[in-house]
Amino acid sequence: MSENQKFSEAEADRLFAIKHNGLTWDLLAKNNRTPDEDALMIHAAHSSCMHWLQIGTVTHHQRGEWLISHVYSILGYGAAALRHAQVCMNLTRDNPALMQDFDLAYAYEAIARASALSGDMDTANEYYTLAEKVGQAIANDEDKQIFTGDLKSGEWFGLTLD
Repeated sequence: MSENQKFSEAEADRLFAIKHNGLTWDLLAKNNRTPDEDALMIHAAHSSCMHWLQIGTVTHHQRGEWLISHVYSILGYGAAALRHAQVCMNLTRDNPALMQDFDLAYAYEAIARASALSGDMDTANEYYTLAEKVGQAIANDEDKQIFTGDLKSGEWFGLTLD
């Protein structure tokens, strides 16, 4: 990218939404992040979502809220994870025609993981079961495999998995 290259505001929003989403995923994949990298990961997830809010769809917003919730869950911030998981779920339920089948599965996963982190094992178990059920109904085999891998991985904060 040239320093002199000009972008419209919408083009810049798209560029930063994608760039910060990628940065978030790069940091999530990194072992032994520093506290500064953890803070950067939070900022990058919020930034990506904010830029998608400017130019994206409800689907982009839903997925951005999921990513923010996921970051907070990974970092152990239960209240923040649950708050963003609930926004993700509300967007999913309010806009079913705009979502892919895996979006609902991930929304359930976010509520389950954030609830487990927050110590609400009954809700965590309920939503984990829903995530598993909806995940098994994902039509595309590759999407189903990715979701199932994501659901079975990561910290579940004491929730007993099947």
